[in-house]
Amino acid sequence: MVGIYDTEAADVIDKAAQELKKTKVEAPEWSSFVKTGVCKERLPDDPDWWYMRAGSILRKIYMRGPVGVSSLRKYYGCKKNRGVKPGRFRLASGKIIRTILQQLEAEGLIVQVEKGIHKGRIMSPKGKSFMDKLVVRNAGKVKKEKTGADAKPAAE
Repeated sequence: MVGIYDTEAADVIDKAAQELKKTKVEAPEWSSFVKTGVCKERLPDDPDWWYMRAGSILRKIYMRGPVGVSSLRKYYGCKKNRGVKPGRFRLASGKIIRTILQQLEAEGLIVQVEKGIHKGRIMSPKGKSFMDKLVVRNAGKVKKEKTGADAKPAAE
């Protein structure tokens, strides 16, 4: 059985974005005017960037367990070009991530939980089946195994 860990991330995110376009997850009006963080100089080039980010967040929640806005801001953050001064890491936009999480929650794909001291969002059963179906449909594109010079020699 092929799992989400065995398939290429870009393929899963792309398929999830296509499926999310068909649901109630919609890009807000302001999404065509915003950057994805202070470290970016330009707007996203892809007109469907909202759905790609939503698919990426969905995959990240599936793989990492309870995930909050702050950890996702770190994941999507980047280094800001400050001219002559050295670049510094800056967090991604929290409004974008929060809005996507709220849309996915309204769709029933994720739920808020508290596990011990960790609180955040995890996949609901509906969300897990949504992602598993994407992976099964996309089963032909499995991560390539290392072969030849890249492969480690077997311990004998």
